[in-house]
Amino acid sequence: MFEPGLLRGKRVLITGGGSGLGRSMGRRFAELGASLTLCGRRPDALAQTADELRDAFGATVATHACDIRQPDAVEAMFTAIDAAGGVDVLVNNAAATFVAQSEHLSPRAVDAVLGVTLHGAIYCTLAAGKRWIAQHRPGTVLSILSTSTITGRAFTVPSSIAKTGLLAMTRSLAVEWGPRGIRLVAIAPGPFPTPGADGNLRPSAGPGREPAGHRNPTGRVGQHAELANLASYLISDGAAYVNGEMVSIDGGAHLRTSGVEDMVAWTDEQWAQLRPKR
Repeated sequence: MFEPGLLRGKRVLITGGGSGLGRSMGRRFAELGASLTLCGRRPDALAQTADELRDAFGATVATHACDIRQPDAVEAMFTAIDAAGGVDVLVNNAAATFVAQSEHLSPRAVDAVLGVTLHGAIYCTLAAGKRWIAQHRPGTVLSILSTSTITGRAFTVPSSIAKTGLLAMTRSLAVEWGPRGIRLVAIAPGPFPTPGADGNLRPSAGPGREPAGHRNPTGRVGQHAELANLASYLISDGAAYVNGEMVSIDGGAHLRTSGVEDMVAWTDEQWAQLRPKR
């Protein structure tokens, strides 16, 4: 679909780049010629993914163990990246979420989601943007959001709030930073199975859980390569006139359901099975 060198010369930072969708996007970006910096909290996962990408594509891949919830850690990471040549593209991919009845959420549980998904992405975006502006360089920020930004989503309220906040950031900074040559774009994925998402969003305690993708108009879940191709286009020069937009990639699922209707019927006993045992 794409020319082999579509992303040649692009230096891309991916948060949450050691696993899941971050790893899949990194693999496609490397295949298309980008050099990568992978950021995450698990050095072993980052190193393993980096080695795989170097072996598969001969790609230049750096890693930074960084807790993006900490603004000082984010600043230190960007300072180190700048010393190595900087980045052209930031992919805000790191996120945290879980299902819960909202009346049982503690402040700590709310902060666990907002800290990574909202605050961390904002810290990284501001750190990248201020450097691009100071250096008179163009840049692109791609944020991985959710179709909850369109429908809302019960039982994952902190995540829905965080993702919707990032959509507002995308649209607002697209106008503010557009004249500086900086674009902000977003993707709203539907179900793209990953071990983390499956464990947190499709708990086995629920009654009569249908197979993933059962209610999707296409009858299936998404393939990681499909999202990675969309991300590759959006960060490429071919999308230079796309700014402030969020693209849904979910097989049309959000037109039919927010994805949690079956959970509305769960009993208190079934919800209790999900709560951590103290």
